[in-house]
Amino acid sequence: MTFTISDKDKNSKARAGLMQTAHGAIRTPIFMPVGTAGSVKAVHQRELHDDIKAQIILGNTYHLYLRPGLEILEKVGGLHKFNGWDKPILTDSGGYQVYSLSGTRKIKEEGVTFKSHIDGSKHVFSPEYVMDIQRKIGADIMMAFDECTPYPCDYEYARKSMDMTHRWLDRCINRFDATEGNYGYDQTLFPIVQGSTYKDLRKQSAEVIASKEQQGNAIGGLSVGEPAEMMYEMTELVCDILPADKPRYLMGVGTPANILECIALGVDMFDCVMPTRNARNGMLFTTEGIINIRNKKWEDDFSSIDPGLTGYVDTFYSKAYLRHLMISKEILGAQIASIHNLAFYLWLVESARKEIISGTFYEWKEKMVGKLMQRI
Repeated sequence: MTFTISDKDKNSKARAGLMQTAHGAIRTPIFMPVGTAGSVKAVHQRELHDDIKAQIILGNTYHLYLRPGLEILEKVGGLHKFNGWDKPILTDSGGYQVYSLSGTRKIKEEGVTFKSHIDGSKHVFSPEYVMDIQRKIGADIMMAFDECTPYPCDYEYARKSMDMTHRWLDRCINRFDATEGNYGYDQTLFPIVQGSTYKDLRKQSAEVIASKEQQGNAIGGLSVGEPAEMMYEMTELVCDILPADKPRYLMGVGTPANILECIALGVDMFDCVMPTRNARNGMLFTTEGIINIRNKKWEDDFSSIDPGLTGYVDTFYSKAYLRHLMISKEILGAQIASIHNLAFYLWLVESARKEIISGTFYEWKEKMVGKLMQRI
């Protein structure tokens, strides 16, 4: 993987770049739709290509390991072949899912023992095995195995967890360097900065991760319940330490405002389930603000879903029709809303990129943050 920065904003730390991977180029800043089990919920691949204009999607190591399983993925030649997505894929390490299984997992130095949420079967994820799993999945970008601490988190627990994450990282790198991709193309490993919301721990972790000199770096353990201002503070601190010539990935973030503010701090990559999850509940992110399409006020509004966008669902369907589908619990409603929200997120980061290149990002961001988060 290569990464080049073409433009920087003069009034913030935002930058526009280009990542080159085995499955194509990615213009940054970028948002990655989440395809947990190899599928972006309610959206098929042609829509991801044509309507949403996704450049990279995210898969989940934990879920893909359990189902369909590594045997199937190896047999077909990896996730790209299995789901028909011919552009880049990033897989997270499963660390966050293990974190969310707090009642059914045990964390030790060797790794994590957990029970499947599907059938209760027992499994063990070690740093080495997580590298092997992601090799078999075939992601272009693989994530190191880490422990994601909760918020709030006791300082001593956060410190011990961070130290273990660093030790696990060394094991991940050793295994990654000792193996090759299963399908004839290069893969890239991203370490993950941890340290909860403690400045000294975040600084220490960022310095350790930077010293590993990998091709990209991630920031984890944020957007887990802490106030937005605290997330921005930690993100800025870490971005100022991580190498400027490597892509920076803020995991699991977030709202449109979160994304714009963190682009301004120097982040290049984002993912979040929010656009699709909220879409299925009737919340639409639009170029004019946030809409609850289930509200009665849209019952006889026959205007297009979002006049500010040019995609098929935004120009073809009306707010009234989408409301009818959502109230009627028609599957098509969730599909239209999901395509719209993802298209909006990709429009947002592409617009940010254009503003960075034009040298007007900061002023545009200041205007857009309030506008995009207002309720219509």
